[in-house]
Amino acid sequence: MIVHRFEETIGGRAYQIEVMAVADRWRAQLRRIPGMPTAMMPFYGATPDEAARQLTSWLTLANRRQATPASS
Repeated sequence: MIVHRFEETIGGRAYQIEVMAVADRWRAQLRRIPGMPTAMMPFYGATPDEAARQLTSWLTLANRRQATPASS
């Protein structure tokens, strides 16, 4: 099994992304590390880069939403 690995820093936090072939597409997910939550959906793309980019984009958006204080 071929596994592509990417490292991204988003909002000052390091993420390790693994991308693996699944049928005719690629699945990106956060690398499973002891002590790190794994309840996150995978992202799919036509290439390893595309799948990783989709996951990175989602993490960036989630980080922005978390960093923005809710207005009352």
